[in-house]
This record gives sequence, C-alpha cells and structure tokens, in this order.
Amino acid sequence: MSGKICFWILLSSLFLLFNENNYASDYRLSKELSDNDPSIDKMKKDSIPIFPDLVYEYKIAELNNLSPIELEYNDRVRRYIDVYTIERREHLAKIIGLAELYFPLFEEKLDKYQLPLELKYLAIVESALDPRAVSSSAAVGLWQFKLNTSTMFDLEVNSYVDERCDPYKATEAACSYLQYLYRIYNDWQLALAAYNGGPGVVRNAIERSGGKTDFWEIHPYLPAQTNGYVPAFIAVNYVMNHYKDHNIEPVRSDFINIDVDTVQITKSTSFKRISEVIDIPIETLQFLNPSYKKDYIPKISAGTTVVLPNNKIKSFIRNEKAIFDKSIPKKNFIDVVADAGETNGKIKIIHEVTRGEYFHKIAIKYNCTIDDIKTWNSLPTNDLNIGQKLDIYVDPMQAQMIEDERNVPKQQRDTTDRYIFYTVQKGDTIYGIATKFNCRSIAELKEENDIDQETDLKPGKKLKIYLNK
Repeated sequence: MSGKICFWILLSSLFLLFNENNYASDYRLSKELSDNDPSIDKMKKDSIPIFPDLVYEYKIAELNNLSPIELEYNDRVRRYIDVYTIERREHLAKIIGLAELYFPLFEEKLDKYQLPLELKYLAIVESALDPRAVSSSAAVGLWQFKLNTSTMFDLEVNSYVDERCDPYKATEAACSYLQYLYRIYNDWQLALAAYNGGPGVVRNAIERSGGKTDFWEIHPYLPAQTNGYVPAFIAVNYVMNHYKDHNIEPVRSDFINIDVDTVQITKSTSFKRISEVIDIPIETLQFLNPSYKKDYIPKISAGTTVVLPNNKIKSFIRNEKAIFDKSIPKKNFIDVVADAGETNGKIKIIHEVTRGEYFHKIAIKYNCTIDDIKTWNSLPTNDLNIGQKLDIYVDPMQAQMIEDERNVPKQQRDTTDRYIFYTVQKGDTIYGIATKFNCRSIAELKEENDIDQETDLKPGKKLKIYLNK
C-alpha cells in the first residue's frame, strides 16, 4: 500500500471521527455548537462556523476526485473561503439564489463544448452572477469580456445592444474561449489564469519562472489579480457545494431557469411598450434582458431574442401587433417636457446639493433633465440651496453604482480601522489590489488615494488601503 493511500485513509478516518463527535471548532464568534447536542435543535442563524484546515482539505479533495480541474487546498484558498463564508456571506447568499437562474444555462453550454461543468463557478469569480457587471478595466457581463476580446467571438456591441451582457451569447463565447485556452496550455489552472490575465501574461510568467508550468510555481510572476484567480476559483467550488455547512441560507431570485422562456422578434419595440401591453414590470424586463442598454430593442434583420416569464409568453404572442405598432409617434420636445418626472422602472435616491452645483450639472450626472428634477421635487423656480435634498430617480444599474460609491463613507472610519500602505507594482489593477487585500470597497480605495481611472495607478505610487475588520 502506497504512502499516499495510507495518508488518505488516515485523513478519512480523522474526518469521520470529526463528524462522529459532531463538533465544529474555532468559531469566529467564540461559540462552540454541536449538531447532535440535544440542547441545540439547530444552528442559530447568526452563527458563523469555521472549521479546521483538515476539514476543508478533505472536502476539497472529494471535489477534486470528480473534476478534471486540479482542486487543491492551501492557505491562499483558505483566505478566499473565509471571504465568502464570513466576510461576504450575505453576498454569497444572493449568488446562490441567482445560480438557480444561470447555472442550468451554463451547464448546457459547457456540456455542448465538452468542458468541465465546474467551470460554471468561474462566472461567480468574474461577476458574482451579475450580467451587467462592469469592472474597473471595462470588462463587462457575466463572463467579463473586454471590448477587443468580445470581437473575437462576434459579440455585438453598439448603442442599443451589448451582447457581453447577454447570458446566452456571452456563455457561448466564454466556452469557446476556455476551450481555446486549454488547447494552448493543456492545463486547466493555467487556462483559468490566462482567462483572467490573458495568454501573454501567463506565457511571460512561465518564462520569468525559468520555464515552470505549475500555476503555484509561476504565481509570484503573475499580476496580483491573476495570481489570486485560481485560489478564488477553488474556494468558490468549495463554498457552492458546502454553503449549508456554513449556515448560509440562499436568497432566492425572483426567477429560476424553468420560470422563463424566449420569443424571437424581428421588429423594434421598447420595454415600456411591452410593459404597457402585457402588464409586466419594466424592472423584470431589465433583469431578464440585460443586453438591451436603453430599454429599447432595435430592429435586427437576423432577428433577436426577448426573455420573458413563462406566464407572459402567450400574452406577448397574442398582442404582437400592439407591441410593434408603429403608429405611436416619436416624442418631440413638447412631449418630453410633458412627460417630465417619469419614474416607471426607476429607483429613488437622495442627492444633497453641494457648493457650485446647478440644475444642468445635476441633470447630467443622473442622466435626466431639469424638468425631471423640478417635477420630482415640485420646484417652481431654478433656485437651489447648498444642503438642499433632492429626490432623483435613476435606473437600477446606476442606483447600484451609487450605492456602491456610498457604501463606506469616510465619516464612518474610526481609530480602530485597520489600514496598510501598499506600493503599486507594474501590472496592478484597482480591482486586483482590492481583491488581494480584501478592501472594504473599491470606491473607498479610489477615494482615499485620488484615483479616478486605471491610468492613475502608476508603479511606485503608495496607496493607503483600509481592510475589512
């Protein structure tokens, strides 16, 4: 019997003993709970269990047995497990719910390309299953394609449509790209690193390492964002299979995969028109059809797809004439003014007027008009006062961006806040640094260090980085 087999027998025995005794050690909240303790019916909802390394190693080894992608446990993987199961567990709960909508689609496409089904977890690392996610480097969608990469896979991007946000087409492109990258490296960990950083980045790291082709040996030569990518992917494999062990309750999405279907159309229309005719919220159309940038579906000669709840498909087909009725005149300036203050499909935020602000500046900032602002706030004049609070209605995507920017304002810091100083290295990105150091927010990182865009991130620049407690 080989030493490796003996090791795993010993490891299995220890793990079984661990389960048999039914205890989880080292709780973050200094609690010890026992699954079978008769005094405890179930784990309290606010408890956060943390297990010994041996347990994580064993469970990841079990996942590895069923995957052609090498899944292994180490301190870097453990760090990402903690991020998902402790620091961002509420976020993970939402991701698990969204997986019921997107994973069946991912699995179907991965199977078509004969790729490992575990690659579905890559979209969590990339976008947290947000089809309209935009990174600091301008990568977009569930699978985070930059514009130049998307053109390789014929993903259309124009003023009305961004197919990088289309779950169906972007997933097809991601499968094609992953297949190509694996063909280059014949190693899934290197292929994943190349998906994040690009084939050239991985090739350069191999050369700098002296020709080594093991991810863990070349990762010191990779940019910060890329060298954390494979550990994050392994951690996501673990947490998506064992979130129940960490007492995480999924937040169910409004829709799962079997709740929706598609209709093909060849004429132009708007979300507003569809909403009016078949009585469906614009927010639902935006959620299910994230690739249409302006809530408008242009005429495409080859036809295009609209995703709808199952219970609205028949109504859509029966009312196509009304939906595509061109007798509805295009709004002119008088109509736009008359319709000022529209709030359908929008979310209210509060804007506080600061020194130097005026109506035009605020309207430009929030993609609205002066008449909108005056109508929303019943303002009879053009006068604004510093400190005045205004009701502003924005689309859900902009509302989320504003919420992220406001997430950790400076005034919430106190003397116990932990921070470090970091010197920017060549190849660093804002997102990569935020991920590497588990920053409290990208917005805070940028604000604290006067960073407006990636070009401000010069090698040698010293950053002050606040860390999660």
